[in-house]
Amino acid sequence: MKQFKTLQLRHRLAREIRRYLDDRDYLEVTTPVRIPAPAPEEYIESIPAGGQFLRTSPELAMKVLLSRGYERIYQLGPAFRAEERGRRHREEFTILEYYQAGLDYLGLLELTAGLLREAAQRLFGAPRLRYRGNWIELGTEPERLTVAEAFRRFAGCSVEEAEQRDCFDELMVTKIEPELGRGRPTFLCDYPAARASLARLRPDDSAVAERWELYLEGLELANAYGELIDPVEQRRRFREAAAFRARQGMLAYPEPENFFAALDRGLPPCSGCALGFDRLVMVFADAADIAEVVVE
Repeated sequence: MKQFKTLQLRHRLAREIRRYLDDRDYLEVTTPVRIPAPAPEEYIESIPAGGQFLRTSPELAMKVLLSRGYERIYQLGPAFRAEERGRRHREEFTILEYYQAGLDYLGLLELTAGLLREAAQRLFGAPRLRYRGNWIELGTEPERLTVAEAFRRFAGCSVEEAEQRDCFDELMVTKIEPELGRGRPTFLCDYPAARASLARLRPDDSAVAERWELYLEGLELANAYGELIDPVEQRRRFREAAAFRARQGMLAYPEPENFFAALDRGLPPCSGCALGFDRLVMVFADAADIAEVVVE
């Protein structure tokens, strides 16, 4: 009976997300789950499937749609990442991605904060959640914290020192992430340029990227970019990521030709967010383990 109630909540949350985005003129789309070429990400491994790959994200296909004139799109569906299993991870999971042309990454931050606030209001009658014994106030102004500020506050060193000591990721996991999203959402903003991924660098400060991640009670929920649309720079980053993967003995991917063609055709200035839907259900259902909110 408990799982049935959780699955009911999951259904209602998905319905509220769709309502929120539909009301803002977003179009729900469906792109292929099996794709010829994933993005060569440094720490994410895809799963081969019949000569192609199960998508780790619908990102590249959705950006192709942006290049064809679709200005506001979203997708709620499955994604796959090899060897990910634990209280917060599954190899197969549900991801929500949404993109908007002409909106910057801080505008997307406001959109995302509003999504959480309205979903809680409609499901529980108030913009607040109780998760693992603590209240999260979604109706208050969310915290915006730069990565540089987070390192100084919680890790006791600068980002530059952490990079020099090769402990950036370790400090993020052990010192910083557990402190984020306490009592209200935290948007961790402006990642160092070396960790820009598919985000563009800030025009006024090329040392950091237009990237943020969302945390609630120490749990990472979303990753967002002011999207990189420069085809030359994107190809360079993919080459660097592919070289890193080769050194680590990871799978080699073909080039994502459709995505590169979209960049060459012209991707509009835009921003996009990937949100882990299963983790969001965990928070809304006050669940300690992702196994409680999925059917296995």
